[in-house]
Amino acid sequence: MQGEVETKRAARRNAILIMLLISMVLMFLLSIALGSVNIKLADVISILLGKDSASDAHQSIISKIRLPRAIASMAGGVCLALSGLLLQIFFSNPIVEPYVLGISSGATMFVSIVFLGGYTFGFSATNPMFMFIGALVGSMIVMLAVVLAARKVQNIVTLLVIGMMTGYLCSSIRSIMSSFASLESLGSLTLWTMGSFAGFTWQKVKILAIITSIFAVLAFLLSKPLNAMLLGEGYAQSMGVGIRRFRIAVIIIASVLTAVLTAFAGPISFVGLATPHMLRMGLKTADNRVLVPACVLGGALTTNLCDLLARTLLAPVELPIGAITSLFGAPLVIYMLLRRDSGL
Repeated sequence: MQGEVETKRAARRNAILIMLLISMVLMFLLSIALGSVNIKLADVISILLGKDSASDAHQSIISKIRLPRAIASMAGGVCLALSGLLLQIFFSNPIVEPYVLGISSGATMFVSIVFLGGYTFGFSATNPMFMFIGALVGSMIVMLAVVLAARKVQNIVTLLVIGMMTGYLCSSIRSIMSSFASLESLGSLTLWTMGSFAGFTWQKVKILAIITSIFAVLAFLLSKPLNAMLLGEGYAQSMGVGIRRFRIAVIIIASVLTAVLTAFAGPISFVGLATPHMLRMGLKTADNRVLVPACVLGGALTTNLCDLLARTLLAPVELPIGAITSLFGAPLVIYMLLRRDSGL
């Protein structure tokens, strides 16, 4: 009887994963097809397959604008979803993610230093790798600060408030730096801090895709230790998990995934919180051997959808993607906090 139940559960999970994969592929194609100039799906597929049946204008739009943007938004969603999942297990609470804990704000502050510094010394475009390194330094510093704070406080609401205050502190420092910036650099920085996948070059896409792929694989390799940590550090140690090495690995992976996304697309909120939570509810499992691949698919799907909505809802005006993700994510945080306090 128990075997039959497990078989049905496994079949259901596999069906959901297949649906996520199909939905992700369809959303990828739609994000390329829809915009100020609509392109038929048949033409999109033809161009992606390297055929010459489509017009030169459509080929140029897809290869130079929409394809790199679609790939970047999918890779960014993977970064957000996986970093959110790792942090939720690390802090033993489903209401945390890089943006809520202020980690994205730390990355944003250091990228701002690199960004404004580049303009100060006469560089019209900052090197993508410098921006990534700046974001990584900022995210690591804030991540370590939050880890130390988590050891001092037990209440998750207090930890969230600390994360918010950290975010405000980083924002205030960024505002002070902006006061000394030129109008050109300030305008570019303001657009970047609103969050967007617009203007992605193939160089940035390549860096983002490579780093995301490597650290997604590393996150999957941590699936068993992550499962053991769900039952507490004592149980994990009894199963042979090196707690110190595990913590370092989670901090590095979550920080790198947050940094690379923030460096190129700006701070994007709530995807890292909402996606793992919805997948746990939908798949009805806490097994990270299932959740990590699901977060890859679900994160890519969610962010690609939000990016499509951001540029089509009020076209020709493009909304910041952070506005779309916050619209859905903020109510979810309120619901989860109320549910937690009510004991439901």
